[in-house]
Amino acid sequence: MSFKDFQDCKALLDMLDDDDYVIKYKYHLETTFSNMIDWFLKAKLGINSRPLPAYASNNRKVSLLDLYMAVKREGGHRRITENGIWAMIARDIGFEYDDGEYMRLIYAMYLDVLVYYYKYKTTQEKALEKEEVKMVVDPRLSRSEEDRMAATDADQTETEGSSRSAKDASKDVEHYAFFTGNDWHGIKKLNIRRRFDLTGQKLS
Repeated sequence: MSFKDFQDCKALLDMLDDDDYVIKYKYHLETTFSNMIDWFLKAKLGINSRPLPAYASNNRKVSLLDLYMAVKREGGHRRITENGIWAMIARDIGFEYDDGEYMRLIYAMYLDVLVYYYKYKTTQEKALEKEEVKMVVDPRLSRSEEDRMAATDADQTETEGSSRSAKDASKDVEHYAFFTGNDWHGIKKLNIRRRFDLTGQKLS
């Protein structure tokens, strides 16, 4: 698997949601995951000063895939930091409790920004999916401007026709709706959702 843009990174991270898949292909995934980190740091962030693989105390190599999975399992960087359980993370991936601070620093250096980009991209795609559903549910939002104008004219003609029919019928029947305070005419409103880019930037 090669990495040419962040969408490739997202595709790999999506795969890692399946723990069984990670266990089954862990040997191959470790290399691919490391290649992704290398591409992200150098090509995306322009950082060339963080060597791979990463090392903790006693010159022991840290599996960034194991670190990523352990942190994800415990709810993320912020939750682990707030609960002070980096020592437990270190222990979970085969290190000593005293190596907890190394794990926190390595995660911050190699994975924290990557995870932020991933969550942002995922949220952005979900928002777009909701917009597409909105377009399908209300066909008028997906029509061309000409079609919308034609539909509006048709609705208006139908409303006027209904109004004339009601006036004609009023000659022969009593206006019960009028006496109960109801109104013969309804107002149609079309709410169109707008999208706003709160950050002012788009991730590639």
